[in-house]
Amino acid sequence: MSRSAAVSNVDELVAVLGEPAARARDKSRQALLEVDRDWLAASPFCILATAGADGTCDASPKGDAAGQLVHVIDDRTIALAERPGNRRADGYRNILSNPHVGLVFVIPGRGDTLRVNGRAELVSDAPFFDELAVRGHRPILAVVVHVEDIFFHCSKAFLRSELWNPTTWAPEATVPRRAVIAHAVEPNGMSVAELDDYYGPSYAEKLYG
Repeated sequence: MSRSAAVSNVDELVAVLGEPAARARDKSRQALLEVDRDWLAASPFCILATAGADGTCDASPKGDAAGQLVHVIDDRTIALAERPGNRRADGYRNILSNPHVGLVFVIPGRGDTLRVNGRAELVSDAPFFDELAVRGHRPILAVVVHVEDIFFHCSKAFLRSELWNPTTWAPEATVPRRAVIAHAVEPNGMSVAELDDYYGPSYAEKLYG
């Protein structure tokens, strides 16, 4: 195999990709518009990307019912609720040493996405926690993001992947179900049958407490 042609500086990157069109280059904003608020209210899912002081990266999915994932504090500040999870907190550990974050907000069926970049802080309580309560459970933590950059991203990635096309969905056709994966790579003494039970219908009953 011949040696790869590495791209090692911005000039080489531009030589490969070209310069962005003015529309793409200049579309970012620093404050929420009404359409951004509407999008955040309709989004039940986002990816939170972080990096630690040492460059260690993490991209973590966050999900809640639309209207309960994000709280808009003002035109420059939003908050995401944290619910009970595995307590690894990789992204949150990164935020404590490096507050810069990137978020991609998704609406099911839509190819375009809303991207937000900013500086984050963690809060263990705030007045807006009451508005993010689900099934009687207030968030146990929230990420407050001070917006520095916001813009809509085009749908090409979703179109190429056909992510929303049901005819392409075959969740267990090429990879085993969750219980089998957990048994193979996350050994904890449970059998596959026990893991099937753990990840079965009762799993959804433990989402908020």
